[in-house]
Order: sequence, then structure tokens, then C-alpha cells
Amino acid sequence: MRIHLPFRNDYDITVRASDKGQEYWDILRRRWLLLTPEEWVRQLLIHYFIEDLKYPKGRISIEKEIIYGSLSKRYDIVVYDESLNPWLLVECKSPEVPINEKVLHQLLIYHQQLQAPFWLLSNGNDTYCVQLEKGEMIALKQLPSYPNL
Repeated sequence: MRIHLPFRNDYDITVRASDKGQEYWDILRRRWLLLTPEEWVRQLLIHYFIEDLKYPKGRISIEKEIIYGSLSKRYDIVVYDESLNPWLLVECKSPEVPINEKVLHQLLIYHQQLQAPFWLLSNGNDTYCVQLEKGEMIALKQLPSYPNL
């Protein structure tokens, strides 16, 4: 079930021109990074989580390495609950990349290590969120509220 995320136009995403191209100030990593289409989706989601859904900024992790077999992978976003357990696992794609089985498979690789009860797949246009409950995937109509708020 597709979810509509009402991204606002007034998120405080600071962008500048550099010799490498456009860069943005990442409020979580606290540094300037190259602005790609996928990164723009990631930043919209992060600002939406923090500003609109009130997810705690200190519980959001971006692009951390995990080991899958002999491979090193980097997830896009993980939101941790109050006990610091993975709670929401997010896979971002650029707007022209369709959200399909291949994208879900990529998220499932991260899930094997992280075991988050909520998954989110988004390319900024199409967003899907599911909850895992007793081994079943339940499609959600909206993003979950942060636990213990």
C-alpha cells in the first residue's frame, strides 16, 4: 500500500555550490556532502521524521556499515527506539528508481543484521511502509509514531 508523505517546502536544508557540484549541510553527520538525487530523498525523509513526526534526532543513524557474509554494506537510515534497538529500517532511492522487488531485497539484506520491526522504502515519489508482526508483513497506511512519546 503506497503512502503519501506530505513533505513541506520549508525544511531547513542548507545547500551551497562548490567545485564538486551542489552540496548540502547534513544536520546529523554535521558536514557538507555532495547532493545527489538519492541524498535529496534521504534528507527530505530525515527532516520529515524530525520536524513533522517528532522522531528524536539522536535516534537516527545514517549510512552505517554492516557486514553481510563477506560483503560490507551501508544502510541508508535506521531509527532506533528508546532502548537503542533498531526500530525503523529505511531504504532510499533516487526518484527515477522504481520501488520494486530488487529494492526490497536490498532492504532484506540489512534486516537480517538489524531485525527492525518497521521497514520503509522510498524514492520520494513512491513510499511503502510495512510492520513485521509474528513473521507477517502488514502494509501500513501511514508511518508509525515513535514509541514511548
